[in-house]
Amino acid sequence: MAQVTLKNLDKSYGSTQILHGINLEIKDGEFAVLVGPSGCGKSTTLRIVAGLEEASGGDVYIGDTRVNDVEPKNRDIAMVFQNYALYPHMNVYENMAFGLRLRKYSDQDIKERVEEAAEILSVEDYLYRRPKELSGGQRQRVAVGRAIVRKPSVFLFDEPLSNLDAKLRVQMRTEIKKLHARLKTTMIYVTHDQVEAMTMGDRIVVMKDGYIMQAEEPLKIYQRPQNHFVGSFIGSPAMNFFDVEVQGKKLVNKKFELPIIDVHPENLTKFDGKKIHLGIRPEHFKMLDAPDSIKASLEVSELMGNESYLYCTTGENTFIARVPDNAPREIGTPLSLYAEPGDYQFFDAESGERIE
Repeated sequence: MAQVTLKNLDKSYGSTQILHGINLEIKDGEFAVLVGPSGCGKSTTLRIVAGLEEASGGDVYIGDTRVNDVEPKNRDIAMVFQNYALYPHMNVYENMAFGLRLRKYSDQDIKERVEEAAEILSVEDYLYRRPKELSGGQRQRVAVGRAIVRKPSVFLFDEPLSNLDAKLRVQMRTEIKKLHARLKTTMIYVTHDQVEAMTMGDRIVVMKDGYIMQAEEPLKIYQRPQNHFVGSFIGSPAMNFFDVEVQGKKLVNKKFELPIIDVHPENLTKFDGKKIHLGIRPEHFKMLDAPDSIKASLEVSELMGNESYLYCTTGENTFIARVPDNAPREIGTPLSLYAEPGDYQFFDAESGERIE
């Protein structure tokens, strides 16, 4: 096992800069998830750690060793790819054993390691089948097994579940999390799916445009996003944002007024007379006709089983409320939606940064 440290990591392709001074420390045995939209630099970061891409600047350390100039095969890492990357002419056993044979392991060591990995991943019955005879989920297990047999210091996962259907993705993310609990090896996992990030990671690293926006435990990121982008990206449905103006002890919108109560920090007063963004999570809304409710009109209602997503509009703002399943269905229904002032979150309208 080993700690992975990135120091001032830059990456450019010609005049286009992909990574901007990334600084990140992933602890020994930690499961870290890099998440963000396409083009944010997460896969490039992973490939630089693996040695498949060369950094334009900065340093990569695995343990205490600077590995910028170390060949991928000598970095003591194992990588699992999105497309499985299995050899079609080899059976499962041969695919899992291939890397060990290249490293001159004995036949007995190879047999023990492959059988151990096959048992962990429940693919013992498929060892002598070829990849074309396996389902997508089974192929992904084999790809993970091929990494396990190496017993590396660091596992790298590059969107490994994106080719699977929804049910298999849920099953496989549980399997990978159980695998981490069993092996206790450092894992770095890349995904664009924030649900995967929230459910799997010990720590989430949210990226945008080659910068780290926030790196913390999933619950902290969910409850206290550091900027507008993180609030809008993490959460399903995402956080709602309203344009409001601070006027003394009130938040004023063209369609509603809400109170600022004592639980909120005094530094909101420096925004008096200025516009800010008010953030409210969809699940914090209640269908309640109170003086401080937001009056809205129902545009779409989605029944999700035990709850409903209400897509609402009030003036120039559209937002989502996540409420129990006895919600109205008819388009155009007038609604009163209330959120406790203690659930309000505030963001600077210009910088997008959280107002603490």
